[in-house]
Amino acid sequence: MDSSSTPYDDVFRTLLNDCSSLILPVINEIFGEHYTGSEKIVFSPNEHFQNRQDGNEQERITDSGFRVIGDTEKKYHLECQSSTDSSLLVRFFEYDTQIALDSGKVCGSTLKVSFPHSAVLFLRDTGNTPDSLSVEMETPGGTVCYDIPALKAKKYTVQQIFEKGLLFLIPFHIFAYENHFEEYNASAEKLGRLQRTYETIINQLESLMGQGEIDEYTKCTIIDMSNKVLEHIAKKYAVLKEGVKNVMGGKILEYEAKTIRNAGIAEGEARGRAEGEAQGRAEGEEKGIRSLTEVCQEFGSTLIDTVEKVAVKFGLDEETSRKKVLMYWKN
Repeated sequence: MDSSSTPYDDVFRTLLNDCSSLILPVINEIFGEHYTGSEKIVFSPNEHFQNRQDGNEQERITDSGFRVIGDTEKKYHLECQSSTDSSLLVRFFEYDTQIALDSGKVCGSTLKVSFPHSAVLFLRDTGNTPDSLSVEMETPGGTVCYDIPALKAKKYTVQQIFEKGLLFLIPFHIFAYENHFEEYNASAEKLGRLQRTYETIINQLESLMGQGEIDEYTKCTIIDMSNKVLEHIAKKYAVLKEGVKNVMGGKILEYEAKTIRNAGIAEGEARGRAEGEAQGRAEGEEKGIRSLTEVCQEFGSTLIDTVEKVAVKFGLDEETSRKKVLMYWKN
């Protein structure tokens, strides 16, 4: 990721895939939803091929298309943008159209498509940055228009981030100080103030982990992604970069937390399988489910992910798997 030409997009996608529940408070903030964190997030393929006028196909990669499944099911499409550009709306329309077509249905002589709820996360903004964008389509049947709201990462203070649960924004919070990098780099006193801000962030993350609101894996991922953004945005400001990294804990991963978690889950699966083979089927299965549940929880899997793993491993339906997992899930 460090050598990527799209480092901020990569951080955005990494957070979405590895700590997907963090996006729900962002969705709540943008669209006024009330997701609790118990909903299931299902990702869509992020690569599509657009047909060009010359007959060739051009690959497009969208930052995130996913469904949130709770009491109802809704489709979302988010883009991360470090600054505005003239092609942004064109890309949104291309992606939204393709996402709609992917789940479109032909009913008799009618094609029914459902566009996703789309939004953009601006990492940088100015007085001219809009609060929302819009797409207007003139069709033979009339004009259709939909809005694309914008979330501006720089406007949120550390206090607001934690009050609203917008932990997803922490790696991008450094953008709020970008205009003063030279001052921080040249003044130990000013750099100290920035370091204290990041000490507050670390302490708050530790507090949330102590309360069981997040696990260590999520905390480590947020810190590591913060360092990756810092490495790129402050590459010309060595003093500033090292000063903040010292507070954030330096380089934690590849993806050390991820490797540990995956190894732990694999160990739990192997342990459950061994216990199942060594004892009677029913008794062994229960011990296997308990072992896998405990290891998954220890290494940061969500309840939903654990239910799915247990269901697949032991050939259970989702309802039965959930009941068994909840017997051993420690709140």
